[in-house]
Amino acid sequence: MALVIEPRGNAGGTLSIDLTGIVPGLLAGNAASAIAALPIGADTGIVALGSLFALRGDAADGVLICHGDFSRVHGIAAGMERGTVEVVGDVGRQAGAGMTGGRLVVTGSAGDWRAAGMAGGEVVVGGDVGDHAAAALPGADRGPTGGRVLVAGDAGAFAASRMRRGILVVAGSCGPGAAFELRAGTLVTNRVGAGSAVGMQRGSVVILDTTAAPPGATVGFVAGRAWEPPFLRLLAGSLPGAIPWTGVAARLRCGRWRQWHGDPLHGGRGEVLQAEPWG
Repeated sequence: MALVIEPRGNAGGTLSIDLTGIVPGLLAGNAASAIAALPIGADTGIVALGSLFALRGDAADGVLICHGDFSRVHGIAAGMERGTVEVVGDVGRQAGAGMTGGRLVVTGSAGDWRAAGMAGGEVVVGGDVGDHAAAALPGADRGPTGGRVLVAGDAGAFAASRMRRGILVVAGSCGPGAAFELRAGTLVTNRVGAGSAVGMQRGSVVILDTTAAPPGATVGFVAGRAWEPPFLRLLAGSLPGAIPWTGVAARLRCGRWRQWHGDPLHGGRGEVLQAEPWG
């Protein structure tokens, strides 16, 4: 049976709640009373989890379900090593940050630094995400080193910036600075904003929209050939069989892709791939 947590009435007046560390691996094997007594951050102080959230069920099966308004709750599933966290609705900042395993599913939207610095596991967001999605945490030299992140909506600025390894798929569009200083890994998205792919060293930026201006055209990337990268079909086959992922998968299987090499100021080993028009 899953452990379900819901905000109490008094939680509505709390400006910010930090649930960092409240993950299935920590909760498993603990009685409900012990879980309710766990310390969490709230505004400027430390309080017991049970003072702001009502709990029911248990965490024996490694599943934590969050019901209610979690838009001001930050750090959900941060540092998770195993298990599943499901959020029915929106979440705040740093959801899934530093994950090394497990699965985080958010039915709504997520705030800034979603899945930042993660090393493993999977994060799925049904809505939009804020800035620095699957990017480096504040002060960090590099972003994710593994894992996969799927965003059904749009992403804000600097998505996948400084990513070292891993996959970020955004079914919508990314804001400015996407793949900034990308070290390796893959960003797949419909469109990117201004200043994207600047300083990328390696890795792939995959643009699904055939009419979008590729970032390589604005930062001096060198035009390459048109071809069919095999890894895109493999990625397509791994996506969920539901909207919008079926549409993304169809585009990834579309055939030939135009390639640009760059950033030339950082070795030119990165690549931007844009789908050619298809019927």
